[in-house]
Amino acid sequence: MSGRFQSVLKIAQRFVTGKPWKVTGLNHVAIAVPNVEKAAQFYRETYGLEVDPPKKAEAHGVCFSFVHMGNTKIELISPLNDKSPIAKFMEKNKNGGIHHICIEVDKLDPTIASLKEKNIRFTAPEPKIGASGVPVIFAHPKDTQSVLTEFEATHQKK
Repeated sequence: MSGRFQSVLKIAQRFVTGKPWKVTGLNHVAIAVPNVEKAAQFYRETYGLEVDPPKKAEAHGVCFSFVHMGNTKIELISPLNDKSPIAKFMEKNKNGGIHHICIEVDKLDPTIASLKEKNIRFTAPEPKIGASGVPVIFAHPKDTQSVLTEFEATHQKK
């Protein structure tokens, strides 16, 4: 199929379904850990996986590292300070655990608008630049089957 035909087909499918966005994959599962360096070492040495060096995201109050697993990733996260959203999670879960999932979408703004129409609330009023350097937003777990869900449009790098 030609690229132009595929583009027209996608537009037609969206017109028929009425949905201006689509899920394109699972980007990552985030695991809160007491120590990112120790956790990264475990995934690297035990499973032989490629692990990015830990980085600090001061704006989000976290230290993080991505573990690469084929077409998806694990994000290891730990709090940098007591104000970090991960600190509250770690208070309740001393050894850490699954914190959130990240769903990739083709377009973030239509995703947000569509989910708001379905009464899905978000943890912040606007998207922020996430660990991958692209806009992200978190849907409130009270509205998403008790799962904190991050939405990310990976092609929308800023």
